[in-house]
Amino acid sequence: IDKTFRRSSLNHLYIKSHVINLRPSNDGLETDVLLKFQFTSNNADTIKRQVDNILHQELKSNESFLKIDTSSPYLRDINAAQAEHILNSCCGLGKESPSMERIADGQIAKSGDWPWQASLQVDGIHFCGASLISHEWLLTAAHCFDTYKNPKLWMASFGTTLSPPLMRTKVQSIIVHENYAAHKHEDDIAVVKLSTPIAFSHDVHRVCLPDATFEVLPGSNVFVTGWGALKANGPLPNTLRQVEVKTISNDICNEVNVYGGAVSTGMICAGFLTGKLDACEGDSGGPLVISRGRNIWYLIGIVSWGIGCGKENKPGLYTKVTYYRDWIKSKTNI
Repeated sequence: IDKTFRRSSLNHLYIKSHVINLRPSNDGLETDVLLKFQFTSNNADTIKRQVDNILHQELKSNESFLKIDTSSPYLRDINAAQAEHILNSCCGLGKESPSMERIADGQIAKSGDWPWQASLQVDGIHFCGASLISHEWLLTAAHCFDTYKNPKLWMASFGTTLSPPLMRTKVQSIIVHENYAAHKHEDDIAVVKLSTPIAFSHDVHRVCLPDATFEVLPGSNVFVTGWGALKANGPLPNTLRQVEVKTISNDICNEVNVYGGAVSTGMICAGFLTGKLDACEGDSGGPLVISRGRNIWYLIGIVSWGIGCGKENKPGLYTKVTYYRDWIKSKTNI
């Protein structure tokens, strides 16, 4: 399709084609393709007719193995915002090719690198991080709501800077895990429903949720992001930061000189026993992600707790998303 339009009379208006859906059908594979053109709205009908003619000619030629599915609406036009939403509906599209980097001691994140990252705020003040897992649900830590439980007090903000935010939206409801208790670290997970669904774009879209069987081996490179302090009791930055850490086995983290048995099966340990790189205050509820396949990012952990920030033998502890996968599904149907 791309070749067809590049050598057609519309090549000066044609931008690109995207396959946005693939599904099996009786005689092969059906696909939906989004075609992107640049033109003024008053000649939309003319362009549509020309596109139709070019496609029909191409598909009638003997060389083409493509057929048009006449049972579905064939060509329909959509505006740029609708196209953005469709193109960014796949989960986990973000930062490309991670490299070991030196939010205690992290790096500033670029726009569009971590598009699922949200800031949960009360009175415009950042309290916690969260991850967008659908156009209306965020996943975060239960302990974020120890003080303020009323959803009306909360707003979610998106984009790499807290001020100005790229987008802000109200919170409709907060569901904290039934077994969570403020004085313990277990079951530190909550979902937040937004009052208005998000239209996905390059800068704001969802992260992939792993299946319950998704495995992450100790020593895997993972990223944690947030607007947390750069050191214990330090100020919060305005720009989102990222840090690359490594997963550590629970056995090592449960050793006497590390966390002495406090790490349960519903937790992931990540960081370095040497200290330095870590999440910190204000990163709570934010994402710990791993890249799989073609730079598709999966949410494997939620910033939960730890002793200090970047202290020796005190890596970060994260709520293990796969362990709570069924709970997330039961509350959000995702």
